[in-house]
Amino acid sequence: MSSDPELEAFVQHLEGEKNASVHTTTHYAADILQFAAHQWPDTAAPYPWSTVTRLQARGFLAEVQKQGARPATTGRKLSSLRSFFKFLHREGKVAANPFSGLPAPRPDRNLPEVLSRAEICRLLEAPLALLAQVEPGDVFKTYAAARDTAILEVLYSSGIRLSELTGLRENRVDLLGGVVRVMGKGKKERMCPLGGPAVTALHEALEAKERFLDFLGVSKRPPALFLNKHGTALSNRSIQRMMKTMLGAANLNPDFSPHDLRHSFATHLLDAGADLRSVQELLGHSSLSTTQIYTHVSIERMKEVYNQAHPRAKRG
Repeated sequence: MSSDPELEAFVQHLEGEKNASVHTTTHYAADILQFAAHQWPDTAAPYPWSTVTRLQARGFLAEVQKQGARPATTGRKLSSLRSFFKFLHREGKVAANPFSGLPAPRPDRNLPEVLSRAEICRLLEAPLALLAQVEPGDVFKTYAAARDTAILEVLYSSGIRLSELTGLRENRVDLLGGVVRVMGKGKKERMCPLGGPAVTALHEALEAKERFLDFLGVSKRPPALFLNKHGTALSNRSIQRMMKTMLGAANLNPDFSPHDLRHSFATHLLDAGADLRSVQELLGHSSLSTTQIYTHVSIERMKEVYNQAHPRAKRG
C-alpha cells in the first residue's frame, strides 16, 4: 500500500481498534495517498506529515472540488484525512490536526423518485396478470406469483428496506395483528404495520409456499419468509430483477427500484396528512432530518398539481 510508517500504523489502527472493513481502509488509504501526492508530488514516502498547515488542508479540498468531485466524495476525503491526522495527533506525531473544524461541502439533495398511486396499483396487479399465463400444475410459478404480489404489497404497505424484507422470517410476521417485526440498521428492531391487502397477499403466499415445499419434498421448513426456486431465501438481487420484470409488465419506468416503493410509502403518508415524526418511526430513521426530504417531495408534488389545475398558475 505504502512505505509510509505513519499511514501503515493508521491502517493497523483502523483494522485492529476500529474493526474497519477492507473496503473502508482501502478508501481511507487512497484518500490519504492522494493528499500526499498533491502536497509532495516529487517526494517519496515517508512523508513529513507534521509540516502540513491548515491552509494546505483547505487548498487540497478546494482542488478536489475544482476537479469536479461530488460533495459526498469531497466529504469522504475530508473525513479520511481528519481521522488520519487525529490519529497522528493522538500518537504525538503532529502538533495539531489541520483538517479539524474544516466544513464539509453540502451534499447533493436529490429528491427521491416516487410512484403515483395509480402507478402503484398497476405495479401491484402485475404479478397476478402474469399468473394468468402460468400453466396449470406449475407449482413454483404459481407460488412465485403469490410471493411476488406479497413482496410488493409488503414493501409498499410497510415502507421497509429491501434488506429488511429479505431478512424477514416467518416467525416475525403476525398476520392476525397485521404487523411485522423488522430488524433495521444498527440491529434496531421495530414494529411495522401491514395493510389489509398486504396481509391477504401474505396469507396466500404462505399457503402457496407450503404447497411448493411439499412439491419439493422438503420436510424441514426453512425460516426465510420468501423463497427462490431452490427453496432457499430470496436474495436482494432476485427481488430487484423481479421488480424490473413487473415494471415492464405494468408498462412503467424500469428504472424504479424497490427502494422507490419506500419513498412512495413515505410521500403518500405525508400527502394524506401523516405527521413527520410518525413517518420517521415507521421508516426507522434515527434522525428526523433524514425524513424531512419527503416533505420537499410532497411540496413539489403539490406545486405540480397546482400548476396543472389552477387557472392562474402560469406566470408571464
